[in-house]
Amino acid sequence: MPLSAGENAGVQNGTHTPEILPVETDLLIIGAGPAGASLACFLAQHGLKGIMVAATPSTADTPRAHITNMAALECLRDIGLEEECLRVAVKGDCMQHTRWCKSMAGEEFARIYSWGNDPARAGDYDAASPCNHVDIPQTVLEPILVGHAAQNGFPCRFDTSFLSFEHQPDGSIISKLQDHLTKYTYLVRSKYLFGCDGGRSQVVRQLKIPLIKKPGQGLATNVLVKVDLERVVEHRMGNLHWVMQPDVESPAFGWTALVRMVKPWNEWMFILLPAPGAGVDFSPSPEEYVHCIKTMVGDDSIPIEILGISKWFINETVAEYYSEGNIFCLGDAVHRHPPFNGLGSNTCIQDAYNLAWKIAYVTKGKASPNILETYNAERQPVGESVITRANAGLRDHAPVWEALGMLDPSLEVRIKHFAELKEATPEGVARRQRLQAGVKGTAHEFHAVGVEMNQRYESKAIYLNDEGSRPPLPENPVLQHEITTYPGSRLPHAWLNTRLPGKQISTIDLAGHCAFSLFTGIGGGAWKAAAVNASEVLGVEIRAYSIGWGQDYEDVYFDWAERREIAEDGCVLVRPDRFVAWRSMGMVESASEKLLHVLRAVLGK
Repeated sequence: MPLSAGENAGVQNGTHTPEILPVETDLLIIGAGPAGASLACFLAQHGLKGIMVAATPSTADTPRAHITNMAALECLRDIGLEEECLRVAVKGDCMQHTRWCKSMAGEEFARIYSWGNDPARAGDYDAASPCNHVDIPQTVLEPILVGHAAQNGFPCRFDTSFLSFEHQPDGSIISKLQDHLTKYTYLVRSKYLFGCDGGRSQVVRQLKIPLIKKPGQGLATNVLVKVDLERVVEHRMGNLHWVMQPDVESPAFGWTALVRMVKPWNEWMFILLPAPGAGVDFSPSPEEYVHCIKTMVGDDSIPIEILGISKWFINETVAEYYSEGNIFCLGDAVHRHPPFNGLGSNTCIQDAYNLAWKIAYVTKGKASPNILETYNAERQPVGESVITRANAGLRDHAPVWEALGMLDPSLEVRIKHFAELKEATPEGVARRQRLQAGVKGTAHEFHAVGVEMNQRYESKAIYLNDEGSRPPLPENPVLQHEITTYPGSRLPHAWLNTRLPGKQISTIDLAGHCAFSLFTGIGGGAWKAAAVNASEVLGVEIRAYSIGWGQDYEDVYFDWAERREIAEDGCVLVRPDRFVAWRSMGMVESASEKLLHVLRAVLGK
């Protein structure tokens, strides 16, 4: 039965406490990880307030996610957090390479430029975004997000478990929470509930949302290690290092490792992967872990200290849908995958960015509640593509493992295959060619600007009535970014200037900031007037800019002219989340009437 406002909400050791009313809030966020904390930040940007709860005693205590890509950093840039993130992040040059080696201090087999550091790819990354990839461990990012949210109307209650929810006749939701310290159980009434509670989401479980699961790829063990490797990586700069020892008998639990820099250069995460077919039932002793890590470091003179050990399963899981009524789920609660391609926390942040403006516009009466249905329509396909790509990223490494001789169960055969790499024989030539091709193939993980930036939204919040069929994606949509203003695409980035030289500004920075934006050019004055009119009629802020010779902003590099895909007197309408809502290829007879019609359609009014 639904819980009434006056129902007993406190239970302590089986004894009822006096009756209390539920805590009242419009917005209740379960979880304070990248999804929940960023959602709180984005909602706060719109002036909304709420409550965030987390079952953990504090923010993340292990540095799980770490790559922050351009798309996610653009979202944080919109709320003024980019500068703070950059101050604490490991800069891009520390992420210059991914390597394959016999040990951290020993023989190196191969390396590949990573995360935008390939000189041959620099132009692709510069064209994609005003932001650059950085390395921010989750232990560093979460306090920034939680702190910003708390200072702006979203305090976080740690050590608090979400137990269940009940729908009420008036449409509200009453959630039952428990404080871990006092064991006190209490109620919170909210208009909206957000399940950002991770891979074991109780919200998803109670909603009984079906999960699309593909067979997992086994177990991995994270070993957080304090070890000073500064002199080792001085000339081997990079934050990811694959350690492979095909000519020795490695322990089944530590067949290979991806060694990830956490803090330059004295804290590292050794992600141990078991041998193929070895199963998941491993219980190594502390001494065995130490010996395994020392072997992978490759220099007994360097002391090591194990700081923590945790195990996780390599999943390929996505929810069939992300929302039901006024309950929304995001982040790891609805998409679970390995960290390859660095898509985890970045996708969580973008889930939140997509949802926040819609919740704010509905809450303030600027949009119909129907617009909330577009969150699932737009983000669920993204989640499905992300889990597929992340697992493909892991499989992309198999050709490298084979070329290095790692895959045969026989040590004798592995020694033979590994030795071929040094031989001037046809077998040696073929194996070296396979190694080269295999390493090149991992570019789909380390240079996947297309995966990071090519999201395409199709929903009722995208107006397509004036468009033909969508052009196909680039030939390689993983490696290549599609720069387009076709509705449902990310607004293209282009650097702009004012006529009297000042600080450069990106089109990305003109958009966002909780408002719609409209871009036009010479001859597009009627669109700017239409934006003023629509803003007054609909009560929605629309910031209009004219770009071009003698306009509000100068297109000095002519990048916007090449990327806008419209005539100078056309316009591009951009949503608050910086995705194109609609465009007009040129001027129309009644610009005000047309823009009003489009905005009403997008907002569901």
